[in-house]
Amino acid sequence: MAALKEPVKIFIVQSLACFETPQQVADAVKQEFNIEIERQQVALYDPTKSTGKNLSKKLKDLFHTTRKNFKSNIYDIPLANKAVRLNELQKMYVDWKNNKVKKQGIIKQIKDEMHGYEIQLLDEQLKQLEIDKIKNGDGEGADDPTPVKVTIQVVDASKKDAKHQSDAECTSV
Repeated sequence: MAALKEPVKIFIVQSLACFETPQQVADAVKQEFNIEIERQQVALYDPTKSTGKNLSKKLKDLFHTTRKNFKSNIYDIPLANKAVRLNELQKMYVDWKNNKVKKQGIIKQIKDEMHGYEIQLLDEQLKQLEIDKIKNGDGEGADDPTPVKVTIQVVDASKKDAKHQSDAECTSV
């Protein structure tokens, strides 16, 4: 087992905290630091496993902090963002050129991805318009039409020869 320097240990702990497998971490260490280590050595840096029980308090704290942040900040993952997913689907659609079956599948995925998005945009635009009206002093009542007098005639259908039973006046506001 190779003795690892502090930056390598931190890299391993943070990678494991982000749910990477020991083999993935070992491969990443080789690529990043040009150090070849076994996955069994990587497993020593995971405090959630029995092999990591002797990990220093500093590295344990780093592991738990990193894991907590990783779990709570899902929007740091590009594909968790709808715009990124739609952009990737658009690239796939263009790549399929004449394959109509594959293109139909991509169109369906985009439709599913957009489900309700247009309504959300409309709601946000309407809310922003209301906020702008209030800020400009055009709050409630500014766009209301002048009250209109409406006469409603109520007819009793059971009495065919009866004319207008009552007249009611309503004011539309």
